[in-house]
This record gives sequence, structure tokens and C-alpha cells, in this order.
Amino acid sequence: MLSTVKWRHCLPVMAYTLSLCCVAVAQETSSYPLLRDSFDQEFHRILEKQLKAEFRGTRQQQVRHKKTSLVIVDITDLRHPRVAEVNGDVMLYAASLPKIAILLGAYVQAERGELVIDEALRTSLTRMIRNSSNRDATAVLQRVGFERLAEILQSDRYRLYDPKYGGGLWVGRGYGGTGVWRRDPINNLSHGASAMQVARFYYLLITNRLVNPQHTREMLEILSNPAINHKFVRGLKQANPEAKIARKSGTWRKYHADSGIVDSQHGRYIIVAIGEHPEGGSDLIRFMRAVEQTFQKMSTDGK
Repeated sequence: MLSTVKWRHCLPVMAYTLSLCCVAVAQETSSYPLLRDSFDQEFHRILEKQLKAEFRGTRQQQVRHKKTSLVIVDITDLRHPRVAEVNGDVMLYAASLPKIAILLGAYVQAERGELVIDEALRTSLTRMIRNSSNRDATAVLQRVGFERLAEILQSDRYRLYDPKYGGGLWVGRGYGGTGVWRRDPINNLSHGASAMQVARFYYLLITNRLVNPQHTREMLEILSNPAINHKFVRGLKQANPEAKIARKSGTWRKYHADSGIVDSQHGRYIIVAIGEHPEGGSDLIRFMRAVEQTFQKMSTDGK
């Protein structure tokens, strides 16, 4: 399944806090290589072996036809992460996963002094992420503004939607049956994402480069304690009930996506998967299980 995996190094320096899991915090913000710039063949070999055992080639055609986008970032060593990707820059319909872009938009607008994150808005943001509330997502999006959110995502500061890499995160309509504002200019998607750009979102977040430290802590808290027990959450509970995940998923018909930061006794990593397949929900459970088992094996083997 991962025959086309590419590996890349990056240097995040700020850890994060998930429920019941405390990590030391550093605030250095210089000299961060790109996620697209490194290879680690040994990590590739170990993970590929585990995934082949789990899937036994059943999704090779999906990968070849670019109906799947996957990225894993090993951040166990915060200064020397390792990155794996399959079609990482392929942008796909991602349903509710791009609500993380709305979350970012709200906090950027707050930093600009154009929005106040009061208790009511924070509660709405939490429902939008943890419960995937369409009503709250649309309400927050209206306050941020479509144009302003698109500007933030395409800005030089973030480049979370970048034509050079096929696009990325995009929110071109509200949620829950509202009309389209604007589809993304490359792939014509209303709610789109690529696994690499989602991984970059989490990478920038944990390295304190999306927003200020206080807002970073609030965003991570909102992303933690997911209320929907499916996909990565269910797979992680099966493989390692003690692990924690800060995440956002997406589901619509045959489109399935999940993403997050996993913190366990076996390692810490960013994991993103976006795909188009009727059985995608169960695939994501298996994918999460296979990745966590890989980290368990690596921890046991001392690799």
C-alpha cells in the first residue's frame, strides 16, 4: 500500500497538552524545514510491512487512481520528525475535516482584533470540532467571512492552500445545505483538503506558528476529547486505549477523512488520511490500528 511513500524531516520545538497527557513546552520559532524535504527508508520499511499485513493489497487500485491521500509524521523526537506520504499533495473532497480551517480563521481574526473569542463562541467552536456540528460551523464561518478565510489559507504566512502543491485546505460553502460561495480554483471542491496540508496545519500548530501561545492552547483543547467514536478514535481505542488524540474527521457518503495528533506511551505522531471509498470508515479504523501497532513495534525494538 505504501510503495510510493516519501519521507521527510522537520524540526518542531513546541509540544502540546492533551487530556491527561502533559508535554514540555518550548517556544523557539526559527529554522523549521518543510515537511516535504526528508526521507527515512527504515521507518518506511517498518510501516509498509505493517500496512501490507493489515490491508493485504486491497486498496492498491485506490492509491494508483489517486483516490487516497495519506501522511504520517513521526514527532517522537521533536527535533527530528520523520514523514511518510502517499499522494500527500492530492486534494480530495474531505467533508467536515476542513472545519479545522474555520477554527484557524476564528483565532486569526481574534489576533487581528476583528473577533472576540468569548465563552459562547468558544463553546460553538468546540461543538464544531468535537461533535462536527454543521450549524456551529456555518455560524462561525459567517462571522469569519468566506473571503477572509480564503485570504488566510492562501496567505504567505500559512500557505495552507497553495496552487504550487495542488491546493490544500479549502472551505467554499457553509455546512448543512447552504449554497456554494466559491469552489477551489484547482480541483473545483467546496470542502477540500490534501493530507500534506492538513499535516502542515497540525505541525504549525504544535510548533506555535499558527497563532499565539494562548490561542494555541485553546485550539489544542478544542481539538482534544473527540465526541464521535469512529474512524481513528475507534482504531486507537482498539490498538492502545491509553493513547490520546486531538483530531478532526469528515464523512459524507463515500468520502471519509480523519486527522489528528496522537500521543501515546509508544510515540507521538501526526496522522492524516483522506479517501473516496464506500468502506472508507472501516479502512480508517484499520489504518489507525496498523500505524499504532507500528509505533508499538518500533518502541519495543528500540528504533
